[in-house]
Amino acid sequence: MKTCVIGSINMDLVAVVDRFPQPGETIIGRDFATYPGGKGGNQAVALGRLGADVLMVGKVGNDSFGEQYLNNLRVNGVSNDGIKIHEGISTGIAVIEVDTAGENHIVVIPGANGKVDREFIEEKWNLIINRDIFLFQLEIPLDAVLYAVKNLKEAGKLIILDPAPARELPDEIYKCIDYITPNETEIAVLTGTEIDEDGDLEKAGRKLVEKGVKHVVIKAGKRGAYLATRDDFIHVPGFGVQSVDTTAAGDSFNAGLAFALARGDDILESIRFANAVGAISTTAKGAQSAMPSLMEVESFINQQTVNE
Repeated sequence: MKTCVIGSINMDLVAVVDRFPQPGETIIGRDFATYPGGKGGNQAVALGRLGADVLMVGKVGNDSFGEQYLNNLRVNGVSNDGIKIHEGISTGIAVIEVDTAGENHIVVIPGANGKVDREFIEEKWNLIINRDIFLFQLEIPLDAVLYAVKNLKEAGKLIILDPAPARELPDEIYKCIDYITPNETEIAVLTGTEIDEDGDLEKAGRKLVEKGVKHVVIKAGKRGAYLATRDDFIHVPGFGVQSVDTTAAGDSFNAGLAFALARGDDILESIRFANAVGAISTTAKGAQSAMPSLMEVESFINQQTVNE
């Protein structure tokens, strides 16, 4: 089955500093690097690295960051036929300061991501409709997400929504979603439920099922994930790894879930596979650079099975 990611494309500009400057102060930084990011781009690259047939749909600006990102997608096996270069606006940017204690200050400029609207979805529809499984996030305008999700559900497509950044959503979107993948913070925002223990997760998951979602997959970091459906609440344990950088672990999880579903795995097998992809992605620095290949994931899972 063919996959498609409709979402955000950002370039992360990261400055490492000993401490954050005061207003009006100039300080000397330790290091600087640029990294491809954005939840949409991250999920597409994770799918590409696994070997999926994946189309990225989104926008970049007519600038050097946009060119860099298009090349990055190609290198990672992602089709960028669904990407438009939007004139007169920057590629999405995240300006990030990180201090030596690991704290950060982040300024996000949506740029071209903010121009992903209904008209653009319609413009790319002939490409989009030929895909089978769709991944969405919330870093492009919600109106465009809602419009695409509704039309794709009417066409019988499978929809996965990563509700991040967390925000309240209109009730009408839930009945169009096959799989929603919030973490513990996000499901609290979606349902207004205070999360202190697993029982709260089950209660929150049931609320989303009652709104029309078929499968609620709650990401719980090292603990793995929880599946809530109309009939069940099941814990799928995570994998123990030495985490170095958890950036984009959730995006890697979503890609793993979509990949496994696309190849015909059942839901519990798919979540276990997603847990493995997410875990491996935390074992090296960087977001996309740490995302694993299919061979790496299968070897990792086989090793865990032997140990069990």
